[in-house]
Amino acid sequence: MSRVLEGALDGAGLRVCVVVSRWNEFVTRRLLEGAEKVLRERGLADDAVTVAWVPGAFELPTAATWAASSGRFDAVICLGAVIRGETAHFEYVAGGAAEGIRQAAQSTGVPVIFGVLTVDTVEQALSRTGGKDGHKGEEAAQAAIEMANLRKLLTA
Repeated sequence: MSRVLEGALDGAGLRVCVVVSRWNEFVTRRLLEGAEKVLRERGLADDAVTVAWVPGAFELPTAATWAASSGRFDAVICLGAVIRGETAHFEYVAGGAAEGIRQAAQSTGVPVIFGVLTVDTVEQALSRTGGKDGHKGEEAAQAAIEMANLRKLLTA
C-alpha cells in the first residue's frame, strides 16, 4: 500500500511572508486582504505574518528570494496584478514574474506561491478578488499553508 502525504490546512505555528506589488494596488490590496483573512482563519498569529510591499510584479521574485532565503518563513506568497495594455510590456512583466517566482521556490526549497493575476481587463482582475471567479488571494494563502506543511512532512 502506498504512503500518501498531504499538507494540512492548519496554519498554527507557521510563519509566512506576503510580498505584494504596489502597482495596481486597487487590486493587490484586495488580494492581500483575502490572503490575510485565510491566514488568520487557518490559525496563523498576527505576528507570524509579514507583509512586504514592492514597486511592481517584476520585483516580486527578488523580494521573495530574500524572504525565502532568510530562514524566517515557512512559505512566501507573491501577490500582484498584471493587466494587459497596448504594448508587449504585459508579456515581459508577467513572464518575468512567473519565472522568477518559480526560481525563488526552486533555489531556496521554500514554498513560494504564485498569486499574480495576469488578466486582460480590470473587470477580470476584480472578478478574481472576490467576484464570480473566486478570490485568488485566499487561494494563494491556502496553497502556502498546504505546501509549508507538506514540506515539513517530506523533509522530516
